[in-house]
Amino acid sequence: MVAWMHAAILAWSVATAPAPAMPPPEPMPPPEQVMAIPPALRAQLQQQVIGGGGSERQRLQRLVAFLFDPSGLGMTYAADATLTVAQAYRLRQANCLTFTLLTVALAREAGLEARAQEIDDVVAWRVQDNVVYRFNHVNAQVAIGRMRYTVDVARDEVLARHQPEPIPDQRLLALYYNNRAAELLADDDPKVAAPYMAMTLQLAPRYASGRANAGVLRLRLGDLRGAERNYLQALALDPTHAGALFNLVTLYRSQGDEARRARFQQRLEKVQQKDPYFQFLLAMDDEKRGDYAGAVQHYRRAIRLYHGDPRFYLGLARVYRQLGEERHARRALQRADVLGRNADADHRARVPLRN
Repeated sequence: MVAWMHAAILAWSVATAPAPAMPPPEPMPPPEQVMAIPPALRAQLQQQVIGGGGSERQRLQRLVAFLFDPSGLGMTYAADATLTVAQAYRLRQANCLTFTLLTVALAREAGLEARAQEIDDVVAWRVQDNVVYRFNHVNAQVAIGRMRYTVDVARDEVLARHQPEPIPDQRLLALYYNNRAAELLADDDPKVAAPYMAMTLQLAPRYASGRANAGVLRLRLGDLRGAERNYLQALALDPTHAGALFNLVTLYRSQGDEARRARFQQRLEKVQQKDPYFQFLLAMDDEKRGDYAGAVQHYRRAIRLYHGDPRFYLGLARVYRQLGEERHARRALQRADVLGRNADADHRARVPLRN
């Protein structure tokens, strides 16, 4: 059985193969420890960022340099590095969530006004072993006067249809526990993941993706009724939540409940017809199977729903080329190039911190 999940950096599946034996995970930290700054990091921040004085903007520039440069923390990106601030300092690795925790904590320590931002539907899919992974994304915003600056470890990899929305610390912490639950479940350790998932729901009881993820956890623990209840709770919060719909369809199919399977399948298909990234997924599947005409239709439908992603046009160009339609392929490539250059220019305009 396959499950479709949402999380801040990764999605999980009940079909995940058992991972190799790993060292026992550290005990779950309480919320007040997640963003706590260890003394050695505080001293280094004081020396390299705070002690230099100057304006708030100069302090922010020094903080960004401190985060990225080898002479400071030299943080590197790792997709599965959901860590506390202290762990990130020790390992010098972070995913987008951990980097946001670290940046917000250090910016505030440096006297800057900082908060997290969430982009609920990032333009990113991954398909592996019949598992669909869909991402969302968080980054840090620092306010100086009327200016708003974004500090983002994955800024070059993220495309999104919507602008980021500020979120409170409680929601940010809920995303931390949600991600840790996802990682532990992917390591085939649902019992250890369970308290992380419980903390997620305690901190953000109206987080629909958290409810859907809790359903996958209940399923892995053999609690089919609990899984169904969590999926339905997710839909009560967000009636168009594709992950919860997909997982309910899969659950009812496995139970032979054709009536409810058909009802939720119909709802799921309505959502998917309006989702450009699901159409993109169908197009890639057509392309892999050699159905290039079908791929053209799905790529073009994705573009009609959202024309801002260069990957749609690159895929369209590939399949046009397979069909021998070189003129259409060149036109699609030109459009992809324009969108790519516009994204680069937008990034430079939004993050004018490092020269």
